[in-house]
Amino acid sequence: QVQLVESGGGSVQPGGSLRLSCVFTDATGKIGSMGWFRQAPGKKREGVAAYYPIGPQTYYADSVKGRFTISIDNAKNTLYLQMNSLKPEDTAMYYCAASETPYGAFKVEYINAWGQGTQVTVSS
Repeated sequence: QVQLVESGGGSVQPGGSLRLSCVFTDATGKIGSMGWFRQAPGKKREGVAAYYPIGPQTYYADSVKGRFTISIDNAKNTLYLQMNSLKPEDTAMYYCAASETPYGAFKVEYINAWGQGTQVTVSS
């Protein structure tokens, strides 16, 4: 069974930075890829960044390229999302996610496990 626990959200001014963390447990070895999603009020959940162990490779939404960085520390079973140059439009609930497929972690339909979410608010 896969379990995901996020932390690190909060309130920050535009231009600021935050780092989200996601501690994961994978008792049955089912995780194929991992990612971060976000959902703003009234909007659909969208992929932000994904980490594919094969390579390894990373993938980002156009809206966050150059500002966000996804990384993983397998020794600590922790996935990170470093967010720099934050903008008000980055305000959302952020979710850690795991897919059983090697390249599924950027699409909602391929996600098999979700974290509880952590709120990020960017406002002056």
